[in-house]
Amino acid sequence: MYPLIDTDIIYEDNHIVGINKHPGHIVQGDRTGDMPLSELLKIYLRKKYNKPGNVFAGVIHRLDRPVSGVVLFAKTSKALARMHMLFKEKTIQKTYWAIVKNKPVKDSGTIKNYLLKNERLNKSFVVPADTVGASLSELHYKIIASSDNYYLIEVNPITGRHHQIRVQLSNLGCPIKGDQKYGGFRSEPDGSIFLHARKIQFLHPVKNEPVEVIANPPKNSLWDFFMSNLQNK
Repeated sequence: MYPLIDTDIIYEDNHIVGINKHPGHIVQGDRTGDMPLSELLKIYLRKKYNKPGNVFAGVIHRLDRPVSGVVLFAKTSKALARMHMLFKEKTIQKTYWAIVKNKPVKDSGTIKNYLLKNERLNKSFVVPADTVGASLSELHYKIIASSDNYYLIEVNPITGRHHQIRVQLSNLGCPIKGDQKYGGFRSEPDGSIFLHARKIQFLHPVKNEPVEVIANPPKNSLWDFFMSNLQNK
C-alpha cells in the first residue's frame, strides 16, 4: 500500500484530519492484514511533524473498501469522542455521488426500505418491515448529470446502515457501476465501484464552527466527464 501524500489530505487542523480515500484502501484493520488508512495516517503525521513517539489517529467513521471519498480521523481522543456523539445525534450531513446505468423512474425522491445484514455474506438485503432484526433505512436522491450511457446521482443518506446506498439504489433498479455484489453488470479491474463520498458537513467538535470537507472523485474518463459537465453548468 502506497503512503499518504499531501494531496490525499483535504482537511487538517489540530483536532481532525480529512482524507480523500482511494478505492481499495481500508479505513481500519481487518482480517486481510492490509495496512489501513489509520496506520498510514499515523506514519504521515509522524513524519510531517517529526514526532518520534506514538501518534493518535482515531477512526471517526468508515467507507467500504471499493468506495472513494471523504473519510475523517481524529487527532485527539476528545475530538474522537465528540465526533462520535455528532454521528450518534445525526447532526452530520453526508453527500455521496453514484454513477448508475439505469435511470430512476423519478429524477429525485426519497427511498425507504427495511434492511437486514447477512454477516456471513457481508451483504445487506431489502426485507419486509416485520422481519426480525431489520432496520429502517432512508435516503434522498436526485439526478444531477447524465451522459449517453450513465446517470450521476447525488445521494444524501438519512440513516447509516450497512451498504445502505448500494443496496437501496440496486433495489430501485439502479445498481452502481462496478458493484457486482449488488447487481452491477461487471466489476472494475481495480475492484472499485462508482460510489464516491463527495462531501461531509458538521459543526467542529472543539471550535464550534461549521466545517465542510469536499473530495474530488478518482481520475478516470467517466468521473472526469461528469466533473466537467457539472463545472460547465
